[in-house]
Amino acid sequence: MLSKQSHFPAATMSPPSMAAVFDKHGPIDTVIRLIEIPPMEISEKDVCVKMLAAPINPADINIIEGVYPTRVNLPAVGGGEGVGEIYSVGSAVKTLSPGDLVIRSPYIPGSWQTYMVEEESLWHKIHEDTPVEFAATVSVNPVSALRMLNEFVTLKPGDSIVQNGATSIVGQCVIQLARLYGIHSINIIRDNPGSDEVKERLIELGADKVFTESELNVQHIKMLLGDTPQPILGLNCVGGNSATLVVKFLKRGGTMVTYGGMSKEPVTISTSNFIFKDITLKGFWLQEWKLDKTKYRDWIDSLLRLVRAGKLKYEFDAVHFEEFHTALEKAMGKHGSQRKQILIF
Repeated sequence: MLSKQSHFPAATMSPPSMAAVFDKHGPIDTVIRLIEIPPMEISEKDVCVKMLAAPINPADINIIEGVYPTRVNLPAVGGGEGVGEIYSVGSAVKTLSPGDLVIRSPYIPGSWQTYMVEEESLWHKIHEDTPVEFAATVSVNPVSALRMLNEFVTLKPGDSIVQNGATSIVGQCVIQLARLYGIHSINIIRDNPGSDEVKERLIELGADKVFTESELNVQHIKMLLGDTPQPILGLNCVGGNSATLVVKFLKRGGTMVTYGGMSKEPVTISTSNFIFKDITLKGFWLQEWKLDKTKYRDWIDSLLRLVRAGKLKYEFDAVHFEEFHTALEKAMGKHGSQRKQILIF
């Protein structure tokens, strides 16, 4: 929301804030604008946070376009994930202090602004040595990777998983977490220029095998595995033919989890895969998997420990907030395939 009302007497006010605001749904590059919003009242249970970094996620774009299941009250500030530093606190705040590094719960609108005022309970204190770019992006993509590897099938060391969208942040995290668990990862990427370099980068992260989609246009796809066991779990964020390739790799009784649809094509599965391979199809939406705040924050803390230990990393572009519209164009793919865009305030 653009303003904050309180029943408590105003002890302090936040500084004025620059914000990416939209007051109607539609194409994001036409409805969102950068404006200055006035200072907000800080009630006794509120904290004022100076934002340090926030990513542009596909869900953020979909929310502004009005096509995401979660709706917001308009007008609103965009963005749902980010990290900041406590600037000031209300008189009744007990767990946070000025200077603390904090992250917010995802998809509570408002991370694309320089200062935020929200209740103390909506912020989670993290270790001060955490790199802000990773703190800003940990609560959606890495948490999704962690949960999908743990919730749908029981994986043990030596097992295998297969995924498409392997270059995404989720995909990169799946590769690294699987390697830490002693699990083999088979990865599918698109046939884009530079695919050999992409393969090398994913193998350096810990991928066991990486194939382009065209390399999988063979009759017996299992022959490509060599000594790697057939996967019991598949992860799909693309749909269409790419999802079909994931299913082809799965062993009898395997499960494919769909968490995105970048191709905007449906997931289809042959009758024979249902009957003779007994394939299970599942869906994953993080909003439904983060209801327990304590567990959710434990997941975040465990992932950030891996980041600080150098065991979890992923690629991104850091862009100053003043260049918001350029970063937005890149996030929307208007300049070709792009890495995650992270706004730096």
